[in-house]
Amino acid sequence: MHNVTSKSILSRNNGMNLYRGCTHGCIYCDSRSDVYGMEHEFEDIEVKENALDLLKKELIKRPKSMIGTGAMTDPYIPLEADLKYLRQSLELIDRYGFGFTCITKSDLILRDLDLLKKINSKSKVVIQMTLTTSDDELCSILEPDVCNTSRRIEVLNILKDEGIPSVVWLCPILPYINDTEDNINSILDSCIEADVKGILCFGMGLTLRKGNREHFYQKLDEHFPGLKNRYVNEFGNDYFIPSPDNDRLMDIFYRKTSQNNILNNSQEIFEYLHDFPQKSYQSKLI
Repeated sequence: MHNVTSKSILSRNNGMNLYRGCTHGCIYCDSRSDVYGMEHEFEDIEVKENALDLLKKELIKRPKSMIGTGAMTDPYIPLEADLKYLRQSLELIDRYGFGFTCITKSDLILRDLDLLKKINSKSKVVIQMTLTTSDDELCSILEPDVCNTSRRIEVLNILKDEGIPSVVWLCPILPYINDTEDNINSILDSCIEADVKGILCFGMGLTLRKGNREHFYQKLDEHFPGLKNRYVNEFGNDYFIPSPDNDRLMDIFYRKTSQNNILNNSQEIFEYLHDFPQKSYQSKLI
């Protein structure tokens, strides 16, 4: 890791990134792409050492809203267990009366269940969890350094029992790897059992561009010999790499989510994530 001093911590839309880079080791990670201009090794985590001071100043002056994190870097990377930057951010979000949502693959989020429940009781919390495969052995290849899928499903059920709503990201679905009917049905059944609010799915496939493409193909060579050549021959340098079974799998997705009253329209889900409830709450501006 290395420290940097940042000029701001919240984007115009109240997105927050306390860290840059990740150590979960997901073989398909788009955040490795050159387009993001990361000037350090991806696993050398950049820590915004003044993030908490910046966050406090910005929360004081901004209208109450949802604060989101996890779009570029999972906020619950292992380093968070020691630094506790996100936990301290949650304390500020609670103090100043904001809501919170994050995208994660990690069960470390349960460490902060007490704060999530406090915030949710006053405003709103939504936890977004990424699920890609119901096979834990395959998960250990695709996402080797974070908890496996069965544990993430346990987390979703714990959140349900604690009254905290969740949204699942069903992506990426990798052609010839996890794009099977059994996998999609199994994940959807787990989501139904966990009573998730919505499932985001932008098609059965993945995105590849310079930076993450090279890393992904290297991992294919390590774990799925011969598959890289199939990708190159079928997809070339395309950005979106669709599963040949996209249409059939998406039919399953839409049918099962609709039958179980789970949101499946991305625009509706994003509106839900960004909507801040107008509850009467007097924040303590300390």
